[in-house]
Amino acid sequence: MIPLMIEAQNVPVNFESDGFGADWSWRTFENDNNPPLEIIENPFPDDINRSEKVAKFTARAQGAPFAGCESLHQSDIGSFIIDPENPIITIMVYKSVRSPIGIKLVETSNASLGEIKITNTKINEWEKLEFDFSSRIGITYDQIVIFPDFRNRTKENIIYFDNVTIGDVNQGESPENITYYPNPTQSLITLAESPVNYILTDLNGKMIMQGYETNLNLSFLTSGLYILRTTDSSNKTFTKKIMKY
Repeated sequence: MIPLMIEAQNVPVNFESDGFGADWSWRTFENDNNPPLEIIENPFPDDINRSEKVAKFTARAQGAPFAGCESLHQSDIGSFIIDPENPIITIMVYKSVRSPIGIKLVETSNASLGEIKITNTKINEWEKLEFDFSSRIGITYDQIVIFPDFRNRTKENIIYFDNVTIGDVNQGESPENITYYPNPTQSLITLAESPVNYILTDLNGKMIMQGYETNLNLSFLTSGLYILRTTDSSNKTFTKKIMKY
């Protein structure tokens, strides 16, 4: 199964010498005197992120709330389309404050549907954040823009980020406690022995239902393929095609 329709997709962006991101043409913007994005040794390796290299963004006190950095069009990250089966973008961040992080995808023409923002829940430790781009399906992108500290600031703030992925890296085999049966189904499908979080969409990414259940009743749906995304107790997300007949 191919999680993304791609022409060329250079991920994960891990800033390692043999990986992606370290030699890209990152441009910083709206950040006072716009100090460049730095690629440095990981200053805080832990069980979440043991990477050798990470990106360091210095958010100036006089910078705009939307100060950030962006990859180069028609280069760097390559060209890709978000697939409705797997619309997750992830990033690891290390921040000393809680504030929104924004990610925006941009077309070659510079058109964009805008950024999606998530606030980190942890400070002074690495945290993996997941951005749901299911509302951005079917458009070809060739640039990623990252806003590490989307807020007004009264003092300088340093943000580290790493391991940017496009498409859920946990796509594939589901954990043992999520079984998806029967599939195909005429009506009822069992997800697990205990309730799990789920989102059911059509192939265009339109959400049909979501909740926290053990069994799903799909009898009201027309026959066809659907995308079921479930999240297990360790917050890993998995996707599965479900056939309703």
